[in-house]
Amino acid sequence: ASSASIDMSSVYEFDPITGNIPATKVEITVSLCVLYTQGVETKQWREFGRTEVIDNTLNPDFVRKYILDYFFEEKQNLRFDLYDVDSKSPDLSKHDFLGQAFCTLGEIVGSPASRLEKSLGGIPGKKCGSIILSAEELSNCRDSATMQFCANKLDKKDFFGKSDPFMVFYRSNEDGTFTICHKTEVVKNTLNPVWQSITIPVRALCNGDYDRTIKVEVYDWDRDGSHDFIGEFTTSYRELARGQSQFNIYEVSNAFIVTLLSFSVESESTFLDYIKGGCICMSPASIPSGNPSQSTSLHYMNPYQLNAYAMALRAVGEIIQDYDSDKMFPALGFGAKLPPDGRVSHEFPLNGNIENPYCNGIEGILEAYHQSLKTVQLYGPTNFAPVVNHVARYAAAVQDGSQYFVLLIITDGVISDMAQTKEAIVNGAKLPMSIIIVGVGQAEFDAMVELDGDDIRISSRGKPAERDIVQFVPFRDYMDRTGNHVLSMARLAKDVLAEIPDQFISYMKSRGIKPNPAPPPYTGPGNTHHHTQI
Repeated sequence: ASSASIDMSSVYEFDPITGNIPATKVEITVSLCVLYTQGVETKQWREFGRTEVIDNTLNPDFVRKYILDYFFEEKQNLRFDLYDVDSKSPDLSKHDFLGQAFCTLGEIVGSPASRLEKSLGGIPGKKCGSIILSAEELSNCRDSATMQFCANKLDKKDFFGKSDPFMVFYRSNEDGTFTICHKTEVVKNTLNPVWQSITIPVRALCNGDYDRTIKVEVYDWDRDGSHDFIGEFTTSYRELARGQSQFNIYEVSNAFIVTLLSFSVESESTFLDYIKGGCICMSPASIPSGNPSQSTSLHYMNPYQLNAYAMALRAVGEIIQDYDSDKMFPALGFGAKLPPDGRVSHEFPLNGNIENPYCNGIEGILEAYHQSLKTVQLYGPTNFAPVVNHVARYAAAVQDGSQYFVLLIITDGVISDMAQTKEAIVNGAKLPMSIIIVGVGQAEFDAMVELDGDDIRISSRGKPAERDIVQFVPFRDYMDRTGNHVLSMARLAKDVLAEIPDQFISYMKSRGIKPNPAPPPYTGPGNTHHHTQI
């Protein structure tokens, strides 16, 4: 509430020459920001937390952070309500509402430098200023330690002389128990083993506590599994981090000494690091395909078919579009005869514009899809390869890690060019792209399951794909019996998108691409915005 109080000093500041009295000094007390999250099932807004109250400023910079669990594959809706605080009351209705903003967590994370500015609304006809939201990932110990050990002067354990030693690493838990976190390979038939270097996440090694005990046991391997215990030693991350030194020579038994040869630590990049560094990571092209086994009119009239295309597209697309800076997506159709001459095409722009197949957001794609159904004639056979190759051409042009492409194929599962499609996927596995296939209708989806490659990695001409890039789900598994499509679509999106961050990271790692440094965090003095740190 703006409470004007005339400051007595103003009387004495009267300027007798100009006759001016200084403008009233206005004292403004302000500002509490309340975050609400939305339940997937009920869509009810639940209060998640409140910032501290900041007095006397138009531009509060809240210190209190909200810590949220982030899931790429979920649409996490957020609402921020700002209040002007009038009293100590916890009841929000007792305070003046200043405005609110809605967004998803993905939108904040997907914004440049993970910093999003949103206008505040909620009061009709009034400009309410804006709110700045920024997100940062808690490091949560992303380091991995790489170490190499050797040993010498082994006891001749076996009757035949040499032994086959291996080491087992354990981290200690709060309650004094030990959990195994790594086993080395067995070095066969030696008195002086040198093990290959091992990489263990620091989290796994010591739960981020550098002084916690790490126990290492040494065994002599036996074919029948009754490995002989040679001895053990204890150390800690802090000790190991000193590298090769007199501190890291361990006597395991009378005749057996283990030495640390090298130690290094590296911070693993995460999916969010790449997004923060400006990798526009999602460029979905959505492709509904015709169902040649039905006459055209059936395709129009079959509401399940049409609904399924639209619902699947919306469910997956809404999440992906948060990560694409311009929200312009190329949308292609396949398996249709095109006007005016009825030629069959397996990669035509849904919006009819060859020069510019881009549609504005998910709504734009849906609109183009509905329009195209009026003009093209759905026609078999259904070829996937042209569309996969089409996206692969885009992906091949940017292999520097600045873009990653997600191809969303919505299909009834009939496929006429399996061999060519497999070849296209094996080639695509070398490129920055992933493929999501949603199967609609009641067909058998054996071919799609094969393309998914979760059980058996897909291969073409004897060459296996270098990574798994295809994720398939049948739409019918998600048709909610109760008719709650919101919930079933959230589950669909979750299952379809869950593998993308790992596929994305595996590409970047295999190419040695590090995330770009994020732009510096924004700290602008004197701006007229509400800051909220998520």
